[in-house]
Amino acid sequence: MPESTLLYYITDRTGFPGDERARRLRLLDKIAEAASAGVHYIQLREKDLCTRDLESLAREAARIIFQLRTALLINSRSDVALAASAAGVHLPAQDVSPADVLAMWKHSTAIRDPLISISCHSPEEVVQAAACGANMALLAPVFEKQNAPGTSPQGLDALRQACRAKIPVLALGGITLQNAKSCLQAGATGIAAIRLFQENDIATIVRTLRAY
Repeated sequence: MPESTLLYYITDRTGFPGDERARRLRLLDKIAEAASAGVHYIQLREKDLCTRDLESLAREAARIIFQLRTALLINSRSDVALAASAAGVHLPAQDVSPADVLAMWKHSTAIRDPLISISCHSPEEVVQAAACGANMALLAPVFEKQNAPGTSPQGLDALRQACRAKIPVLALGGITLQNAKSCLQAGATGIAAIRLFQENDIATIVRTLRAY
């Protein structure tokens, strides 16, 4: 796998043991680990936090990865992304449009346009995301997810079809070291995951993926 293949870590501090303070500190350590290992994008996906706590966490994350090549994206919250000087946002399905995010950015003091990733659940949604101005699409779930058995995975054929769109497509959902190579062979520009990065030594994961 060439180094240009995109790696995208999605955070979930509730996956760490301990109280809220311990989880927060562990998450910040993991963010630093991911950035140091060369992960390209980190999506701060802590949807249960109030605005004040999310903004505080986002500011700390942005400070940690400052001057590294990793871009910080905030799940859904353009206001928090702007306040924390994050690189952009991730838009879940049925959220605001990329055009809305761009308009908000243009009315702010930000000096660069935002990076926008968007959740897609079919090849058709990927095509729509490209037409609406998103920078990349996360197609999910490609495989059955460990924490959601019984979900209907998109599969490699849908991923292959989605990758024909004029936008980078990252594979998400049930991704492991064992099946990641098949996603890249299907045309995925990169790999997005929570557990693959969060529950392992990230430098080892990155090194293994780049050996494909």
